Amino acid sequence: MAIRPEKIRVHTFIDVQNLYVAAKEGFRYQLPNFDPIKLSRVITDIMPNRELVKVHLYTGIHSREENAFWHDFWRNKLRALEDNPLVTVFTKQLLYRDIKVRNESGKEFSVRRAAEKGIDLRIGLDLVRLAVNSAYDVAIIFSQDSDLEEAVNEVHAIRQYFNRWIFLECAFPENPDRPPRGIRNTQWRVITHEMYDKCVDPHDYRPFPTAKPADDL
Repeated sequence: MAIRPEKIRVHTFIDVQNLYVAAKEGFRYQLPNFDPIKLSRVITDIMPNRELVKVHLYTGIHSREENAFWHDFWRNKLRALEDNPLVTVFTKQLLYRDIKVRNESGKEFSVRRAAEKGIDLRIGLDLVRLAVNSAYDVAIIFSQDSDLEEAVNEVHAIRQYFNRWIFLECAFPENPDRPPRGIRNTQWRVITHEMYDKCVDPHDYRPFPTAKPADDL
């Protein structure tokens, strides 16, 4: 049986859009105002003898022509993290398509929508690659996306094959309107409103102070 290490190395994997949407629904925040390092430390410190070793951030980015607000917001927020050796960032250009919708009167019109492609795949690949390389003992996934379940199961297989102590967790904001739901085969860590508020980033990354977010992240 694998022996639990004395000092447990933790990596966090943060799906920015998934976390933002969950915090918006649960806590009514209109901006992704979390500090990823503080939030990672809060969940890491739930259990003793754990050390946060790496924070992995994943997000889609708008082109400036399509959505100047979110393009500039993320350019500013990620720039503040780029020199921190604790953080790695994966970004991918969002894809756009026109979809048909109807208003209340039944009139049909086109709406431009952004789609995030490849983020879940990148998170899954990193979870597996870093497990094979013995980079972490605990992986905390900040996402509720069931598409990551296959990668989680692969890490469990790696743990068994190499007879290593590896633990997987899924962290997400609580929502008073629905029961908790995390990724299967992980330990769920519910982020309370109080926990989240302690991790709010005090900096304002909007292009200018009175700017309001556009519809799409």
